[in-house]
Amino acid sequence: MQIASFPLGPLETNCFVVHNDSEAVAVDPGGPPESVLRYLDARGLKLTHILLTHLHFDHTFGVARLTAKTGAVILASEEDRYMLENEMGGGGVWGLPRVEKFDFQALSPGEITLLGVACKVIATPGHTPGGLSFYFPTLGAVFSGDTLFFRSIGRSDFPGGDFNILRASIRDVLFRLPGSTAVYSGHGPATVISDEKRKNPFVGDFSQ
Repeated sequence: MQIASFPLGPLETNCFVVHNDSEAVAVDPGGPPESVLRYLDARGLKLTHILLTHLHFDHTFGVARLTAKTGAVILASEEDRYMLENEMGGGGVWGLPRVEKFDFQALSPGEITLLGVACKVIATPGHTPGGLSFYFPTLGAVFSGDTLFFRSIGRSDFPGGDFNILRASIRDVLFRLPGSTAVYSGHGPATVISDEKRKNPFVGDFSQ
């Protein structure tokens, strides 16, 4: 199993491709997906699913094109569906383009199988009501979207955001993952759960 990252779109959202020798899933294709498509083609990989941590426009700009080219199934939280009808999900704000329309299959928290291994779908609301994180135990990796960043956390001042809920998603949910778990965030560099528990200034010191 391998993880490749592609900063896509106007806000350089991290799109991650997780794959084995034959199949792949993509997390948050937030811009034109040509570099992702080239990566898949060069390795002969079939993209089976597109996983969306939430439905803000900067995480979904490339979804429609990527699924049109690959036939991948799109999975996201039903609680964020309403965003596709407003500017936060549909785009068009700050001079940015509109998001090409797409539909998705509703995904609830629990365990699913992707790439032949377990993926735990974890509810991590606060940045948006339907925020999800995707934890692959065999990879020792969680894809946290805009919930937890390297030494930072996601914004909670957008419509649908809530700081206290976001903080609880991090402290009570993500921080319960093994300390060695790598955190692949929606923006910026990767980090590790144990480091964020000790050093993230927004969610307290868990060093004791």
